[in-house]
Amino acid sequence: MTFDLDGRAAYAYTGGRPFDPALPCVVLIHGALNDHSVWSLQSRYLAHHGHGVLAVDLPGHGRSDGPALPDVASLAAWIESLLTVVGAARAALVGHSMGSLVALEAAALLGERATALVMVGTTYPMKVSSALLDTARATPERAIDQVNAYSHSTLAPKPSAPGPGSWLHGASRALMRRLQADHTARYGANLFHHDFGVCDRYTGGEVAAARLRCPVRLVLGEQDQMTSPKAAASLAGLLRADVVRLPAGHALMAEAPDGVLNAIKSFLPLPQEA
Repeated sequence: MTFDLDGRAAYAYTGGRPFDPALPCVVLIHGALNDHSVWSLQSRYLAHHGHGVLAVDLPGHGRSDGPALPDVASLAAWIESLLTVVGAARAALVGHSMGSLVALEAAALLGERATALVMVGTTYPMKVSSALLDTARATPERAIDQVNAYSHSTLAPKPSAPGPGSWLHGASRALMRRLQADHTARYGANLFHHDFGVCDRYTGGEVAAARLRCPVRLVLGEQDQMTSPKAAASLAGLLRADVVRLPAGHALMAEAPDGVLNAIKSFLPLPQEA
């Protein structure tokens, strides 16, 4: 569904069902140089089992108008504005990688209106190496290849991969290349470098943690080379979070789709309780 947000198109995939603000709302927030499609294997289940789903395209990504917003705080405010437009009084926030920082900030901003926070493939601070930032600026195609190699625990699909013959690494690379090319054509800007900068500059985690009023769960990939479980230990302590570890790399939603779904749905308020 496409919504009007301050005169700009804001897109959210609703899982194959019309969004109903009377249902318990869950917002799914993608990471750097991604869009709503990374949640395909989780969003439909939630939408067909009693939740109002908003798998968003952040500004400048996918079907949402740009420009891309400059920082995590601006993105969190965009999420809050979207919830107001759709008429959702309360919401659970679920985010992956860069989106997990946005989910954290949005949950803090919403206060009592946030029912749960799930941070997938996350750490804080989410610093990006200067070498990778430089590569993303100068040769983004090479950086996309590097990040995809780091984000998957194996180049070959596992037996649990969604669909025979699927190539998770290739599908992720194709998505990122398309989003990068589309953004460059429309706005003349390097979206990959921009998104990495958003992650690298975020320093508001401690303040956001102090403002949270909802339970928190971290979902971590045991083979994650982008946001390692070891690096996330301090974040878990800061947020007093429950932690779920899955046998996957950074691309958890594709490599361990059922595990991620189970970790989300078991932590959300039941539809009749929300």
